[in-house]
Amino acid sequence: MLPTQEEQVLDEASITLRVELRADTLLGPGKAALLQGIRETGSIAAAGRRMGMSYKRAWYLIDTLNGAFHEPLVTASKGGKTGGGAQLTPTGAAILDGYRRMEAAASEAVAGELAHLSTLLKPMT
Repeated sequence: MLPTQEEQVLDEASITLRVELRADTLLGPGKAALLQGIRETGSIAAAGRRMGMSYKRAWYLIDTLNGAFHEPLVTASKGGKTGGGAQLTPTGAAILDGYRRMEAAASEAVAGELAHLSTLLKPMT
């Protein structure tokens, strides 16, 4: 059975969480996805590629995050014959897991209002 147009809109409606820890330290879906990618691939380059991001940009974002916290979020070892790699530190894992919990809590908190707003949209043509 195909979903109705209203069910389709409700499935597509969502919120995006951006956390401003301080003026120069933002954490949002992009940085969270990069951290998640590093967790899953063990590589900054691979995590960046998954997002269509250059290695230089990925490294810049990680360097910025690492500099903002008491402890780095990601550690990396250089490539070469043995290959390089990157991994989340315990602090990095705590930051990513905390962000994911906030995302879930925010989505749950606004689900009713989001559903209501969705019903006010024009039908899709």
